[in-house]
Amino acid sequence: MRELPDAVLFDMDGTLIDSEDLWLEAEMLVMASLGSAWSSADQHHCLGGPLERVAGYMIRKSGTSVTPDEIGRRLLDAMESRLRDSPLSWRPGARALVVECRDLGVPTALVSASWNRLIDAVGEKIEADIGSRAFDVIVAGDDVENGKPHPDPYLTAARELGMEPDRCLALEDSPTGVRSAVAAGCRVVAIPHIAEIADTTALVIDSLENWSLARLWQES
Repeated sequence: MRELPDAVLFDMDGTLIDSEDLWLEAEMLVMASLGSAWSSADQHHCLGGPLERVAGYMIRKSGTSVTPDEIGRRLLDAMESRLRDSPLSWRPGARALVVECRDLGVPTALVSASWNRLIDAVGEKIEADIGSRAFDVIVAGDDVENGKPHPDPYLTAARELGMEPDRCLALEDSPTGVRSAVAAGCRVVAIPHIAEIADTTALVIDSLENWSLARLWQES
């Protein structure tokens, strides 16, 4: 049997599901409520979170006196409604890889900068789609003190799975997420979506389509 990772750690937004357009809508709505504008360049700058970093950037850009907590609440409200009202949109090859992991008995974790309420909105649809529980462990942005690009999210996922980070395969789409997974000591596959990834320690591919778990592990 070909060698496989001990666990696979999936990022959510932009890696597992195609949600970045929804994030852009939510961010533009919140910035409009602050009397300011939001562009694709702003989204690229904040890609990968965490929420506190995005809120702080919005405050600096808009010059608002609204608190970071309130901006974060507005973002979460806007994004949750969009996730619940929109059909599940997988990134290419992501669904097949999740199903392969489950079929092979390889433990999985979802490691996201999104907060639990957003993961819940998506998780229900994922489980309905694949017909089973998709992830053994979930580490959300509000589960850790230090979010991405700090290694804490990935270290927490590996610890909760009972695995060594260097035996885990992490999948990410953003530079922020890649830095987090690399710093944690994981093997990393980067699938850039809306921002380029220059980290040479990660295997950078265009899409997960036609990639088996064994091949991703062997080439990362």
